[in-house]
This record gives sequence, structure tokens and C-alpha cells, in this order.
Amino acid sequence: MIAGITGGLGCGKSTVARGLERRGFRRLDSDQIVRDQVLLEPAVVAAIAARHPDGVVAAGRVNRPALAARIFAHDAERRWLEDLTHPRVFTAWREAFDREPQARWAVEVPLLFEKALENWFDFTVCVACAPAQQLARLEQRGLPRALAGQRISKQLPLARKIELSDFVLWNEGSPAFLEAQIDRLADALVAA
Repeated sequence: MIAGITGGLGCGKSTVARGLERRGFRRLDSDQIVRDQVLLEPAVVAAIAARHPDGVVAAGRVNRPALAARIFAHDAERRWLEDLTHPRVFTAWREAFDREPQARWAVEVPLLFEKALENWFDFTVCVACAPAQQLARLEQRGLPRALAGQRISKQLPLARKIELSDFVLWNEGSPAFLEAQIDRLADALVAA
């Protein structure tokens, strides 16, 4: 069984996926796959350096903040990077699923609905909170409000993600409230 965990930036996808991991699920973080695997592949680094020869790649490493500033400012550049990286992320998913085909999986996928990835998953879960809470969390992480708003605007509206999901967790109460929701979700997924 494979559950796709999505939601808005700063809504708590990772918190929920870690909670499911504590309850016996295997966890895959798509953003971490990009950071720790895909952006280290020589072919990917070379492609990014060729596309952005001025300051995005230095000493053979991608400067992620510099790359992010470019791709979130220009939709064509964001789409180009997604076309470069997403197939490699999908390969990493497939390899993980093939290694443990009987495992229960929780996969964090920020762009699950934006990229029409529903068919990868048996169930989709949206983690949501109010926009003010979302912006406050992103600011606490050090992302200025203007940049946070810019990045949020590149995703499907949270209300639409909620409509499209099989399950929704509301992450605006106490940690114990979210943990109780994760318990109920884990029980529902296991029973399905």
C-alpha cells in the first residue's frame, strides 16, 4: 500500500510522514531525494550549469538557494528543472517500492496533483492549515514572507488539494491533535 502525502508548503507533510513512519510505514521524501541524490548526479549538475552558467553551480555543486531564486521567478525555468529532475525522482520511488513490495509506504509529494501523479498511489492525503499559519511557519524557517507567497503561488490552491485528496489532516491544533489524526489515518490505511 502506497499513500501519497501532499499539502501546501509549510502545512506539515513531513511531520505527518514521520508520524506514519513511527507507525510502521516506510517513508520517502521527494524533496530529500532531489537534494541528496538527484542534484548530486553529474549529468544533472552539468545540465543545470549549462542552463545557468552564472553562479548557480560552483565547484561541481548546485547552489540550491540561487537555483530556487531563479526557478520560482521564472515559470519556464521551473518547468525545465521539473522535467530534468522528476523522472529521476520517479526512478528512486520505483526502486524503493521494488526493494520492499510488501511494505506500507508514505511518500511526500508536494506536487502530487499538479503533476497528475495520483496513479502512483493507493490513497492520497492532504495536510492542510490556514494560510496565516502556513506563512508563519515558513517565516519561522527563515523564508521571507514575499518569497513564501511566491512559492505558494506556484502550487495548486490548498482548497483544491483538499477536494482531490482521499484523506485530509488539519494541522493547526496542538501536536497531540495532529498525532491523534495520524493514528486514525494509519488505522484507516492499514484496514483498507
